[in-house]
Amino acid sequence: MTGPQRSYLDTLAREAGETLPADLTKAQASEHIDRLQSSTGRGDGSNGHD
Repeated sequence: MTGPQRSYLDTLAREAGETLPADLTKAQASEHIDRLQSSTGRGDGSNGHD
């Protein structure tokens, strides 16, 4: 995953009370971001983080 993805995922996971593995691919990170955005109410659902 990219640095910005890692940073954003860390924030989303913390807000959702989750922990995520550090060795995600870019695609896996993107899927987790989409899911966590829905569960935390962040973002508009678009995938503009790649």
